[in-house]
Amino acid sequence: VESRAQMATLPRLKPRTFYDLVVEVALIRPGPIQGGSVHPYIRRRNGQEAVTYLHPLLEKSLAKTLGVPLFQEQLMQMAIDVAGFSPAESDQLRQAMGSKRSHERMERLHARLLAGMAERGITGDVAEQIYEKLAAFADFGFPESHSVSFAYLVYSSAWMKLHYPAAFLAALLNAQPMGFYSPNTLVADAKRHGVEVLGPDVNLGGAKATLEKDGGVRLGLDYIRNIGDELAKKIEEHQPYESAEDLVRRTGASQPAVEALATAGAFDSLGRQRREALWGAGAASQTRPDRLEGIVTGTDAPQLPGMADVEVAAADLWATGVSVRHPMEFVRHRIPKAVTIAGLQEVDDGTRVTVGGVVTHRQRPSTAQGTVFVNLEDETGILNVICSEGVWARYRKVARASSALLVRGMLERTEGVTNLVAEHIEALPLATQAMKARDFR
Repeated sequence: VESRAQMATLPRLKPRTFYDLVVEVALIRPGPIQGGSVHPYIRRRNGQEAVTYLHPLLEKSLAKTLGVPLFQEQLMQMAIDVAGFSPAESDQLRQAMGSKRSHERMERLHARLLAGMAERGITGDVAEQIYEKLAAFADFGFPESHSVSFAYLVYSSAWMKLHYPAAFLAALLNAQPMGFYSPNTLVADAKRHGVEVLGPDVNLGGAKATLEKDGGVRLGLDYIRNIGDELAKKIEEHQPYESAEDLVRRTGASQPAVEALATAGAFDSLGRQRREALWGAGAASQTRPDRLEGIVTGTDAPQLPGMADVEVAAADLWATGVSVRHPMEFVRHRIPKAVTIAGLQEVDDGTRVTVGGVVTHRQRPSTAQGTVFVNLEDETGILNVICSEGVWARYRKVARASSALLVRGMLERTEGVTNLVAEHIEALPLATQAMKARDFR
């Protein structure tokens, strides 16, 4: 339920029971979207539209979804109730109307459906409308059992995130690659929910992301480039270390691996700040079990200045792909007229605003008639930007090539959902790199 479409639906549906989550999962599917079921269901759920049925015999199969067909099982029950199909015949109907649709079988079943409905007094336009609903829905019907399973995962995940946000983040980081969002976005979201996130460390951390005693999360050594699972586990097994040379001697880490550890700040617990650790990385990597000790020169760094915050963030992103500081923090002073995403809550609907952020996703659904949705993230939250076909055609090059954007447009707020309808788009140069956006259709 963290996709763009789900995030736009949840505030409108306001799930209050477990079965609401079952429906929520099923709503954002090609079938209900193309069949026009989403908005009628939400209006009925919120008491804005009366619950109606094309025929009273449909109430048995559609009552729990307020007269709106959502599940394959409902399709089968509808055929049983209105046309007298046996369970075996209703399953044949499901198969015939499915992805391997047979025109011949459809025609036979069409005639059988109409005959069965006529026996129950359902004729004319009502009979044809029921058939059309069955036919339109069947291609993308979602089994209710699948939706229940996914809803259970949603409920469990939401409960974990609410009550144990640090453990939830650590589990997600250790399960990558997966999901809709990058590790950097997951970390930024956790920080906004009060979780302290620390960088990897050769003595204080492990191969995987771990929980700190004070409730924070420390990134795993396996997040550092040039390390890999095997070396990360070996580093953890041989802890603690007295120096970078000690680590190389006992793990056989290569020079690129030692340099990446230094860049990530993984030697901080040894009292060596990043520039000093980088200075000595080359010499330290020459310290091998088969070489005499004390003959390598250049391991002691001169007095070097510490890294500025923006340099630390850049080093983190290069080394691990994750920074505890958001790239927007370092350019906020350059865009004084831009509103933060969290600040949009204080802005009235219909107001023209400018918002800057890192692009996390671009999505052009086949059902959106040319509209492109862009997710922007700043240090305070995530915003959905709606780009009409015309706006996208005008600014497509910059919108596709830029890792961060400055967007001017109209704020749109409906039933708790906030969007920005784009009118003008320009590139926003960052002081650090940003993670590559994930593009979907």
